[in-house]
Amino acid sequence: MADHKVLAGAHVVLPTGIVENGRVIVDGDRIAGAAPEATPALDLTGHWLVPGFVDMHNHGGGGASFTSGTVDDVLKGVHTHRLHGTTTVVASFVTGEMDFLTRRAGLLSELAEQGDLAGLHFEGPFISPCRKGAHDETLLRDPDPADVRKLIDAARGQAKMVTLATELPGGIDSVRLLAEHGVIAAIGHTDASYEQTVEAIDAGATVATHLYNAMPALGHRAPGPIAALLEDERITVELINDGTHLHPAALELAFHHAGPGRVAFITDAMDAAGFGDGRYMLGPLEVEVKDSVARLVEGGSIAGSTLTLDRAFKRAATIDGLPVEAVVQAISANPARLLGVYDRVGSLEPGKDADIVVLDAAFDIKGVMRKGEWIVDPTAGTAV
Repeated sequence: MADHKVLAGAHVVLPTGIVENGRVIVDGDRIAGAAPEATPALDLTGHWLVPGFVDMHNHGGGGASFTSGTVDDVLKGVHTHRLHGTTTVVASFVTGEMDFLTRRAGLLSELAEQGDLAGLHFEGPFISPCRKGAHDETLLRDPDPADVRKLIDAARGQAKMVTLATELPGGIDSVRLLAEHGVIAAIGHTDASYEQTVEAIDAGATVATHLYNAMPALGHRAPGPIAALLEDERITVELINDGTHLHPAALELAFHHAGPGRVAFITDAMDAAGFGDGRYMLGPLEVEVKDSVARLVEGGSIAGSTLTLDRAFKRAATIDGLPVEAVVQAISANPARLLGVYDRVGSLEPGKDADIVVLDAAFDIKGVMRKGEWIVDPTAGTAV
């Protein structure tokens, strides 16, 4: 008999809504439509069953950096986020020398081919020195399409997204190049005007990299990129819901204008996520993490986050008061669609990978299943 598991009694969040006292059936590594009658059920009454989280913007965790760590470090970082419910993760790089980035892309594309990563995201070096955040200004460059092409070629089909300041020379042509190659062109770390942002969206940009952060504030005479990104149906806005990067009112404004179908919760996590306070390196720059907030030692810019998506989920469902179905869209379905993997992950439907998160009534993690295997066992509440 196949390896069937029945998870019963929970509030099950499906694309069609919430099913009370629902059942999810797992057959091997997939979600199934039915199970043999004698299959014992795991009683999860009072819990929530939601799809595994999908993080499309993540720089590391567990003390490991996706930009500079060894293969073992990268796998450790991936595992750390899995323990917090993120069953699908994209490895994001920070700005570096072009040769270094192409080498890293070659190395990590193998992990993506093996299924350990869902692809690669280049955040820099094609960003604005005015809005560099925690990127080394000496390594920034204009988005020359030839350089952009070099990075996506080095990733051997595993490049999922490139963040660009599209107002820089070559920016619009680079957006067109990315769109032609099926790679997400994300507008971020930008000093663009409203009009320049509209031009980039019309050229094919589809994502706002961590909306609000590292871009001009919303102005009533010069609305800047935020208004253009929020109003356009073609754009999905990334939001870092850690209580540090965004005021709750800014989050609510974005959700209200974009709607739950156009928001992607991300971590923008760096090495300290799931690890602790201390000193770290983010690319070539030193970062101090204090009280779980990461800032550059030089200058004090916020340097990524220590967020894990289970905390983003809990905050959204409790402090922000968002409907659970909307949170699931933003944390699983929308990023999965953008990454082109919604046929396999992002919702609880028969035939998809059995990537499932069990949350208790307070929205704390109680279980994590990836491809039918428990990573965090809900009967023990501990990592397997």
